[in-house]
Amino acid sequence: MSFFRNIFSSTDSSGAKESKIDWIELTDLGQLNEINAISAIKPVAIFKHSTRCSISRMALKQFENEFNNSDKITLYFLDLIENRAISNEIANQFGVTHQSPQLILIKEGKVIYHVSHSDIDADALGSKV
Repeated sequence: MSFFRNIFSSTDSSGAKESKIDWIELTDLGQLNEINAISAIKPVAIFKHSTRCSISRMALKQFENEFNNSDKITLYFLDLIENRAISNEIANQFGVTHQSPQLILIKEGKVIYHVSHSDIDADALGSKV
Protein backbone atom coordinates (compact mmCIF):
# COMPACT_ATOMS: atom_id res chain seq x y z
CA MET A 1 0.00 0.00 0.00
CA SER A 2 1.34 3.44 -0.87
CA PHE A 3 2.47 5.94 1.73
CA PHE A 4 -0.30 8.30 0.61
CA ARG A 5 -2.99 5.70 1.30
CA ASN A 6 -1.44 4.88 4.68
CA ILE A 7 -1.72 8.52 5.78
CA PHE A 8 -5.41 8.80 4.89
CA SER A 9 -6.86 5.45 5.71
CA SER A 10 -8.44 3.96 8.75
CA THR A 11 -9.69 0.51 9.58
CA ASP A 12 -13.40 -0.18 9.87
CA SER A 13 -14.96 -2.87 12.08
CA SER A 14 -14.25 -5.55 9.48
CA GLY A 15 -10.56 -4.62 9.33
CA ALA A 16 -10.86 -3.14 5.84
CA LYS A 17 -9.13 0.13 5.05
CA GLU A 18 -11.29 3.15 4.22
CA SER A 19 -10.51 6.79 3.48
CA LYS A 20 -12.23 9.51 5.47
CA ILE A 21 -11.70 12.16 2.80
CA ASP A 22 -11.63 11.79 -0.95
CA TRP A 23 -8.33 13.69 -1.41
CA ILE A 24 -6.98 14.53 -4.84
CA GLU A 25 -3.22 14.18 -4.69
CA LEU A 26 -1.46 17.30 -6.05
CA THR A 27 1.66 16.03 -7.81
CA ASP A 28 1.95 18.07 -11.01
CA LEU A 29 2.27 21.80 -11.66
CA GLY A 30 -0.34 21.47 -14.42
CA GLN A 31 -2.94 20.65 -11.78
CA LEU A 32 -2.84 24.31 -10.68
CA ASN A 33 -4.64 25.14 -13.96
CA GLU A 34 -7.19 22.44 -13.09
CA ILE A 35 -7.63 23.97 -9.63
CA ASN A 36 -8.26 27.40 -11.14
CA ALA A 37 -10.87 25.95 -13.52
CA ILE A 38 -12.66 23.95 -10.82
CA SER A 39 -12.65 26.93 -8.44
CA ALA A 40 -14.80 28.87 -10.91
CA ILE A 41 -17.57 26.35 -10.19
CA LYS A 42 -16.81 25.02 -6.72
CA PRO A 43 -14.32 26.19 -4.05
CA VAL A 44 -11.07 24.24 -3.89
CA ALA A 45 -8.95 23.72 -0.79
CA ILE A 46 -5.30 22.71 -0.79
CA PHE A 47 -3.89 21.08 2.33
CA LYS A 48 -0.10 21.44 2.35
CA HIS A 49 1.45 18.79 4.58
CA SER A 50 4.98 17.93 5.63
CA THR A 51 5.36 14.20 6.17
CA ARG A 52 8.35 14.94 8.44
CA CYS A 53 6.52 17.20 10.88
CA SER A 54 4.51 15.98 13.84
CA ILE A 55 2.59 19.28 14.05
CA SER A 56 1.58 18.89 10.43
CA ARG A 57 0.47 15.30 11.04
CA MET A 58 -1.62 16.38 14.04
CA ALA A 59 -3.28 19.21 12.07
CA LEU A 60 -4.01 16.83 9.21
CA LYS A 61 -5.62 14.19 11.42
CA GLN A 62 -7.72 16.77 13.26
CA PHE A 63 -8.88 18.28 9.97
CA GLU A 64 -9.63 14.87 8.53
CA ASN A 65 -11.69 13.90 11.58
CA GLU A 66 -13.75 17.12 11.52
CA PHE A 67 -14.26 17.78 7.80
CA ASN A 68 -17.77 17.13 6.49
CA ASN A 69 -18.21 19.53 3.56
CA SER A 70 -17.08 17.30 0.69
CA ASP A 71 -20.18 18.24 -1.29
CA LYS A 72 -19.21 21.94 -1.10
CA ILE A 73 -15.40 21.87 -1.44
CA THR A 74 -12.98 19.95 -3.66
CA LEU A 75 -9.93 18.92 -1.62
CA TYR A 76 -6.35 18.59 -2.84
CA PHE A 77 -3.48 17.23 -0.77
CA LEU A 78 0.12 18.36 -1.31
CA ASP A 79 3.02 16.36 0.13
CA LEU A 80 5.58 19.14 0.58
CA ILE A 81 8.57 16.82 0.85
CA GLU A 82 7.86 15.20 -2.51
CA ASN A 83 6.53 18.30 -4.29
CA ARG A 84 8.27 21.42 -3.00
CA ALA A 85 8.28 23.01 -6.47
CA ILE A 86 4.48 22.90 -6.51
CA SER A 87 4.33 24.53 -3.08
CA ASN A 88 6.63 27.28 -4.32
CA GLU A 89 4.42 27.83 -7.37
CA ILE A 90 1.30 27.99 -5.18
CA ALA A 91 2.99 30.75 -3.17
CA ASN A 92 3.98 32.56 -6.36
CA GLN A 93 0.71 32.15 -8.25
CA PHE A 94 -1.68 32.82 -5.38
CA GLY A 95 0.39 35.26 -3.31
CA VAL A 96 0.31 33.20 -0.12
CA THR A 97 3.54 32.78 1.85
CA HIS A 98 4.52 29.12 2.21
CA GLN A 99 3.86 27.48 5.56
CA SER A 100 3.46 23.93 6.74
CA PRO A 101 0.94 22.72 7.53
CA GLN A 102 -1.22 25.10 5.58
CA LEU A 103 -4.80 25.18 4.29
CA ILE A 104 -5.64 27.41 1.35
CA LEU A 105 -9.16 28.00 -0.01
CA ILE A 106 -9.48 29.14 -3.63
CA LYS A 107 -12.63 30.47 -5.24
CA GLU A 108 -12.82 31.82 -8.78
CA GLY A 109 -9.03 31.54 -9.07
CA LYS A 110 -8.31 33.66 -5.98
CA VAL A 111 -7.37 32.80 -2.43
CA ILE A 112 -10.26 33.74 -0.16
CA TYR A 113 -8.97 32.10 3.02
CA HIS A 114 -5.71 30.63 4.28
CA VAL A 115 -4.48 29.43 7.66
CA SER A 116 -1.65 27.39 9.06
CA HIS A 117 -0.66 25.28 12.03
CA SER A 118 -3.19 25.25 14.90
CA ASP A 119 -5.49 27.68 13.05
CA ILE A 120 -6.46 24.93 10.58
CA ASP A 121 -10.09 24.18 11.37
CA ALA A 122 -12.55 22.23 9.23
CA ASP A 123 -15.57 24.11 10.59
CA ALA A 124 -13.97 27.49 9.86
CA LEU A 125 -13.20 26.34 6.33
CA GLY A 126 -16.80 25.24 5.85
CA SER A 127 -18.07 28.64 6.96
CA LYS A 128 -16.08 30.33 4.16
CA VAL A 129 -17.96 28.67 1.29
